[in-house]
Amino acid sequence: MNSFEVKTLFNHAGYSLLKNILFSFDPEKVHNEFIKIGKALSHYEASKKAVSLVFNYKHPSLEQTLQGIKFSNPVGLSAGFDKNAELIPIMENVGFGFVEVGSITAKSCEGNPGVRLKRIIENKSLWVNLGLNNNGADEISSRLKKQEFNIPFGISIAKTNCKETIEPGIAIEDYIYSLKKFRNIGNYFTINVSCPNAFGGQPFSDPVLFESLCKEMKKLNIKKPIFVKFSPDLENNNVKKIISISEKYNINGFICSNLTKKDIGFSSGGMSGKKLEDKANGLLSFVYKQTRSWKTKPILIGNGGIFCAEDAYKKIKLGADLVQLVTGMIYQGPSLIGEINYNLVKLLKKDGYKNISEAVGTAN
Repeated sequence: MNSFEVKTLFNHAGYSLLKNILFSFDPEKVHNEFIKIGKALSHYEASKKAVSLVFNYKHPSLEQTLQGIKFSNPVGLSAGFDKNAELIPIMENVGFGFVEVGSITAKSCEGNPGVRLKRIIENKSLWVNLGLNNNGADEISSRLKKQEFNIPFGISIAKTNCKETIEPGIAIEDYIYSLKKFRNIGNYFTINVSCPNAFGGQPFSDPVLFESLCKEMKKLNIKKPIFVKFSPDLENNNVKKIISISEKYNINGFICSNLTKKDIGFSSGGMSGKKLEDKANGLLSFVYKQTRSWKTKPILIGNGGIFCAEDAYKKIKLGADLVQLVTGMIYQGPSLIGEINYNLVKLLKKDGYKNISEAVGTAN
């Protein structure tokens, strides 16, 4: 057993004890406290180095350059955890290869009322009904433009969770406002058309409305990659139409997927984690096959149900260039990120691959 494996065992044991305490408290309150801790740690080089020493793992076989962005490893933090982009500096030290912040909306939003986050322990899942709570594009962009980061990060953009954005024209203006605010901030955009817990549902999963949004985005002449985040609940024919429109308007990639609303046992919100995994993987495989004929290969990001390296590797072999997670980290602890990267290297060696990119899509 090498030093990293020993360290991982200690991290697992420590988080197992801590989780027993944390899981006795309201999950949203616990989340908010971790945001505060992460912000505090990110302010000092000594604390960042200590976090890196405890959690991080690097290996050249995990490095890739995609759409001009260099990723030290394929494991990213999914949108929904760092809603106000407060943890970017510390995430590289935790071991992530990239971070996606938000979703951010044009106007600040408190989110949905009442209880809006629950652990579904028997399914290794989270029920989420937060409702896009964030500080808004003005505050977040103003703060980020004054900072520099070593880790690549994306800006997830959604429409503001309010009655006004039910009207498609206003909703498009909402998206465009945020895109303009972040034009020169971050490494890529994700257009979130699939939030399952916002007022008015998911109107831009409709191909006609989606194309209207794409037309307006094209006018901005954005120079960095733009990805689209899919709902796992869409019919294949709907997905095909959105892919076709995306190719027409030079969309650069897709995230598979957002939370699922179907068969979750709740009348609102969506489910993450293992409850989502099979749907997300099915969508990922389908999107990979549908985009193989594109002249410029889109980036595919697999999201949903990653609790170990084997889960991440399965998505990579189904077509994911990169993967994202949140729920697995909540259940397994922050050492999960380094552990996934460490074991991905072992899986690559076992299959005879020198770089993670060689494994992409091999299951298809």
